[in-house]
Amino acid sequence: MKVPNIVVIGSLNMDIVIEADRQPKLGETILGSKAQFIPGGKGANQAVAAARLGAKTTMIGAVGGDSFGQELLKALDDNGIDRHAVKIVDSSSTGIASIFLASGDNSIVVVQGANQDLLPKDIDLYDDVIQAADIILIQLEISLETVCYAVNKAKSYGKTVVLNPAPAQVLPDELLRQVDYMTPNRSELGLLTGRDAEGDELEIAIQDLMDRGVANIITTLGADGSAFMDHHKLHMIPGYKVPVMDTTGAGDSFNAALAYSLALDLDLEKAVSFAAKVSALAVTKFGAQAGMPTMEAVHQFAASVKGDI
Repeated sequence: MKVPNIVVIGSLNMDIVIEADRQPKLGETILGSKAQFIPGGKGANQAVAAARLGAKTTMIGAVGGDSFGQELLKALDDNGIDRHAVKIVDSSSTGIASIFLASGDNSIVVVQGANQDLLPKDIDLYDDVIQAADIILIQLEISLETVCYAVNKAKSYGKTVVLNPAPAQVLPDELLRQVDYMTPNRSELGLLTGRDAEGDELEIAIQDLMDRGVANIITTLGADGSAFMDHHKLHMIPGYKVPVMDTTGAGDSFNAALAYSLALDLDLEKAVSFAAKVSALAVTKFGAQAGMPTMEAVHQFAASVKGDI
């Protein structure tokens, strides 16, 4: 069986996770039950998820010259990820994400730190890595200039690009026209299209974004599953009812699994269905990277729900 070669271009953050019984109200101080420091960042999370599934995975990113940076590099090593293209910026602090976790759901504030120091000229250093890839997987926790440059370079080599448009921001049409697969959640889709993306508006919003040039839109809908358009018809892929421990890595696991499936040339419906299984498993464990499932676990889960991989 082919081993997918996935290159992830994106962020590496130290997640500072605070657990409490509920979210505080504005201006309120409450007591938390636990604080943990956990390797994260959308880019690194997606790299770990892809590697756990069995992909040959290379990370292109940047960390600071501090202890957090060293811990994040070790996490990549521990998961068998090629991190020779991760830049160490001694003059910057490593990116952090402050994550407030309550009742299985989360709110997140990201401070980009060294992630902002990943520049277009750094992408030029790794042409060979990009040329060897089956899929380029990229997010928006690095500078938009670098995102646009990296996507343009990937397309110049004829590579398939999967863009996870998070954190949500307005994107230029010239970028959208180069994206093969985009994976907004419902709120991100709403920001990109100016629609609320609820009910009948969901299909209209997806079509609006495709009309701007994105080849394929896969919208994640939380517990409701995911949706995509094919031949002007909306397809819904259901989610799975699982005990939820931590939703932090759900989207990242979905993106990595989608990229993995597309690298194997699965059709979009099968790829999205596979990604749904992977993301369902990811939320059953605590910690974004720690919760990323292996392919063996996905096979076991598929058998339990009578689904195909």
